[in-house]
Amino acid sequence: MRTKFEQQGSELEEKLVHISRCAKVVKGGRRFSFSAIVVVGDGKGRIGIGLGKATEVTDARSKATQAARKSMVRIPLRDGRTLHHDITAKFCSGKIIIRAAPAGTGVIAGGSVRSMLEVLGVKDVVAKSLGSTNPHNMLKAAMKALLDTHSPRFIAEKRGKKVSEIVSRRVRYKSSIDDKQLKETESKEAGENNDANNETNN
Repeated sequence: MRTKFEQQGSELEEKLVHISRCAKVVKGGRRFSFSAIVVVGDGKGRIGIGLGKATEVTDARSKATQAARKSMVRIPLRDGRTLHHDITAKFCSGKIIIRAAPAGTGVIAGGSVRSMLEVLGVKDVVAKSLGSTNPHNMLKAAMKALLDTHSPRFIAEKRGKKVSEIVSRRVRYKSSIDDKQLKETESKEAGENNDANNETNN
């Protein structure tokens, strides 16, 4: 379920991730209460998670929405569509791996993490949850991973270097990996061709 609302001149998007029901047995019967998890984002790098509990679903959702709006944080995005680097995080029994992806990949994620990445504004990313499928642990692990992502500008200021030096190193490292993979592929193809020629000669 998705809704949109205005806050301080910016449009925020809200998604209801999960609703759970709890039953308490008392003398007169059973009393039900509900808990809701809501994620809120502006689609431009701001995200918040909220949990609300009440005897009615609507009240629980409104409480969760208010909590999510109060806990919003900003996450640095690369070109406004993906993360700057791959990240792994763990919260309790939940573990998640989030990887940056090239343009056109889309959001490859499932469950509550997909809703979270969509309201954040990420358009190209690959996420995999390992371990617990509890939405509470998955969302908190994903939030922990997103808070650990840093932009090249932040790393450059922290190390006292220029952004061009940090980015150039990343490009050189990636190109060296691509060259290594290319050489391995060429050597493998050459070996297959030699085997085929030997079979033909025999």
